[in-house]
Amino acid sequence: MFPPRMKKAVMDNPKKLANLIDLVNLPSTLREFMGQSQSSRLGCFKRVWLYIKENNLQDPNNKNVVNCDEKLKRILLGKSQVELVELPMLIKLHFPKEPK
Repeated sequence: MFPPRMKKAVMDNPKKLANLIDLVNLPSTLREFMGQSQSSRLGCFKRVWLYIKENNLQDPNNKNVVNCDEKLKRILLGKSQVELVELPMLIKLHFPKEPK
């Protein structure tokens, strides 16, 4: 299910997995994009990636760059282009850490 490197990280620290798969209430911008009120961070990332693929938003000359349409700009801080390595970090901003 997980790549070997991720599997080791999860086994060493199960809290990391919980942060990825726990359902949380989504902020309004993500709620509109996802069409649901709760999701996990991993589920949200998968949905964004599916949206990018379905709408052919990857730059044809550089597949590491996503050209954002208006709907995607709303959840990715208004950026018109995003590199794929930035995507998880930008999505994570919508999931603030809970106070201990």
